[in-house]
Amino acid sequence: MYYIGIDIGGTNIACGIVDEDCRIVASSKVKTNAPRPYEEILGAIKRSVRAACEQAGIKPSDAECIGIGCPGTCNRESGTVEYSNNLGFVNAPVGRDIEAEFGIKTYLDNDANAAAFGEFVAGAAKGSRNAVVITLGTGVGSGIIIDGKIYSGSNFAGGEIGHTVIVVDGLPCTCGRMGCFEAYSSATGLIRMTSETAALNPKSLTARLIEQDGRVSARTAYKAMKQGCETGKAITERYVKYLACGIANTINIFQPDILCIGGGVCNEGDTLLIPLKEKVAEQIYSKNSAKNTEIVICSLGNEAGIIGAAMLHRG
Repeated sequence: MYYIGIDIGGTNIACGIVDEDCRIVASSKVKTNAPRPYEEILGAIKRSVRAACEQAGIKPSDAECIGIGCPGTCNRESGTVEYSNNLGFVNAPVGRDIEAEFGIKTYLDNDANAAAFGEFVAGAAKGSRNAVVITLGTGVGSGIIIDGKIYSGSNFAGGEIGHTVIVVDGLPCTCGRMGCFEAYSSATGLIRMTSETAALNPKSLTARLIEQDGRVSARTAYKAMKQGCETGKAITERYVKYLACGIANTINIFQPDILCIGGGVCNEGDTLLIPLKEKVAEQIYSKNSAKNTEIVICSLGNEAGIIGAAMLHRG
């Protein structure tokens, strides 16, 4: 038995054929080339499905169902992407159009929800009942699983943890608010923090690494810190302080069994995770409880979106 999972991104459209054990047995990738007309992107999605099926040696109609993870506000009931600024979609009937094309039941949800569900059914959150997955990338993406089901609120726009405020009147966020968790704890926020602090400390190893590499990444400060740079150490400690604040807020609201964090900066492993856990433990309301949320790093990487989309029928 096979399921088709489609992960639509601003750069690529990835499609995978997923078996009953949540393993990807075949996959394909095409360029999104957004922004461009909806019909052209829809055509690219269809091509990616056919290419993945051909690689797996099946017809699309052989699959039990199709699941789609897409950026933006996705109305699961109507199969419509109500709004996606990255793709330029406004009331785009992606789910309905794909279902009509291939003749099998098609499910649609936000891409962060799909990735979170992937970790829930097959990754770091497998075996839990309640989970939160937070991705630290260009922004801060998040997905919430309650009693085994994706939570997206009454209007399919819930779970935007990245747009909760952690610094009142703080830095401007792309959403229009000031001081959002995303502005401080995304990879973009860490890069900004690193650039600004290095500029104030031009003789530091952090500044020299930026000059040598010709760019700043989310791992520059960590690289410098590991080589004994005090500036790098100060940047990473400040970053963890903000990250811990947002995560503690999330735990205080949901008290999930497990909270998974993902994104490139999480490749730092325990260098990030150990001080983060210590800071969170100081701030959570439930610090004296017998059971507390486990904080772990996501395990599926880029496969989470495909697997989660393919399994949306379970969520």
